[in-house]
Amino acid sequence: MLKTFNNSADTIDKIAAQVGVGDTSGGSTTPNDHYCWMRPEDIDYPRPVYECHSCSDLAAEVAAALAAASIVFKDNKAYSQKLVHGARTVFQFARDQRGRYSAGGSDPALFYNSSSYWDEFVWGGAWLYYATGNSSYLQLATHPKLAKHAGAFWGGPDYGVLSWDNKLAGAQVLLSRLRLFLSPGYPYEEILRTFHNQTSIVMCSFLPVFTSFNRTKGGLIQLNHGRPQPLQYVVNAAFLAALYSDYLDAADTPGWYCGPNFYSTDVLREFAKTQMDYILGKNPRKMSYVVGFGNHYPKHVHHRGASIPKNKIRYNCKGGWKWRDSKKPNPNTLVGAMVAGPDKHDGFHDVRTNYNYTEPTLAGNAGLVAALVALSGDKSTGIDKNTIFSASYDFASVFWHLDDLESESSAKGKEGDVQWNKAAVN
Repeated sequence: MLKTFNNSADTIDKIAAQVGVGDTSGGSTTPNDHYCWMRPEDIDYPRPVYECHSCSDLAAEVAAALAAASIVFKDNKAYSQKLVHGARTVFQFARDQRGRYSAGGSDPALFYNSSSYWDEFVWGGAWLYYATGNSSYLQLATHPKLAKHAGAFWGGPDYGVLSWDNKLAGAQVLLSRLRLFLSPGYPYEEILRTFHNQTSIVMCSFLPVFTSFNRTKGGLIQLNHGRPQPLQYVVNAAFLAALYSDYLDAADTPGWYCGPNFYSTDVLREFAKTQMDYILGKNPRKMSYVVGFGNHYPKHVHHRGASIPKNKIRYNCKGGWKWRDSKKPNPNTLVGAMVAGPDKHDGFHDVRTNYNYTEPTLAGNAGLVAALVALSGDKSTGIDKNTIFSASYDFASVFWHLDDLESESSAKGKEGDVQWNKAAVN
């Protein structure tokens, strides 16, 4: 990820957004990543790099990933600092060069068309605060206007659904953690309380007692409202539910309210567990949707490398089509890959060319691993509520510094305060 931009620089003006193209509209037969079916190591057609000069969503997401990784690798001080520097640089680029990476009819819009970048600003700002302790990132992440732009104050059919396109639910859980464990108080308390309340509402929406989302007869929650490829959204929800349950337990809070009714944290873990059990085989088809797990799993996964045998024969662009269209099981088992999943009737077609059922994705497997880790071990192990802060500056000094900033703003009068607000949002 560091190689997608000039990570040694303090400022950048571009980032590599995509490698290769996949547009086959209009009957195009130009060799590309969708038209051809080849082993990755055999590809010989051009795979151009799409560089983006205005891609706030992508850049802020990269910043969030680098900032989070810097905490993971905190024991390797030099590398951790390199990650932090990269995160700062690319986040500033995201803020300075506004725009969606998929805007303008570009190739990425055909497959992963981004709807907004405001949620990534909250997400990236929150992670950079955790990684650095710099209060300016918290000021940004908790600014009411930014939260409003990100859609934090209203619902909608996809509200609370963490996905590759919308990080708001994840950011709200992350900032709820801050309120639960650190409670920084003024001037953050009001918006942190809002994020915390919204997180509670999202968790309520996952429970079967409410009808926010339909479920299949087998019990799979339909977070994408019956559209294809549901599992990537389900694993994300399972992860957030298990994680939030751990946060509440660590804060000695036995549960949360959905309206007048109180629910224990066990209910959240049960939701996460039942959804993961479905994915791993406890469903009407008795099929595991994770390749290689159990005795009954998809054998015709939509994956080039898995479907072409290791026979020392190089298949060109069209030569691999016979393996794409073959009814034989994949010769190579893609162990651990989660496929797109069943339809809204619990049905599944194990057909290689039907990617809506059999295609694995990085977005899906990221959520799968996160959910499995969140559910691993027993509840008594809990989480260390201080660990995530260990890469930050001393928090007492951070808040003393914030007090100084507020004093300076007050000394400058109302005009200074307005300028500070504009700087946080614009």
